[in-house]
Amino acid sequence: MFNIVLVEPEIPPNTGNIIRLCANNGSRLHLIKPLGFDLSDKKLRRAGLDYHEFANLSIYESLDDFFEQEKPERFFACSTKGTQIFSEQKYLPGDTFIFGPETRGLPASFLESIPQECIIKVPMLKGSRSLNLSNAAAIIVYEAWRQNGFGGPSDK
Repeated sequence: MFNIVLVEPEIPPNTGNIIRLCANNGSRLHLIKPLGFDLSDKKLRRAGLDYHEFANLSIYESLDDFFEQEKPERFFACSTKGTQIFSEQKYLPGDTFIFGPETRGLPASFLESIPQECIIKVPMLKGSRSLNLSNAAAIIVYEAWRQNGFGGPSDK
């Protein structure tokens, strides 16, 4: 249904939670190296439980490698630096959501290279720094899924 891209994820439980998210809503998960953990990490497995077998997971050497291989039609960079509120966008099946590393977010060079309307954010109270990565991914992907009637491959 949708694509979630984690650029250089650092915290195993966040990725495990997102594996579970993807397994439950039909999204594809794309991990961009370097990963801050081994995919067999106990914390990753515990957070993702046995869902990893139901999730569609791919790994890429770089974000450029992802774009070359997948050629996404539409993508949204998810960042606290965005000016567009995520819920004000109209999402289509196949859209791609790109999230940066937990401790530093997406690189400024990447954000500066794409149109501002492609950079979305989840609103927060003034003075807040950021949401947990897996929470932000769930909020955004579920809004996109809601807009598309909560359908999926098994509904066709």
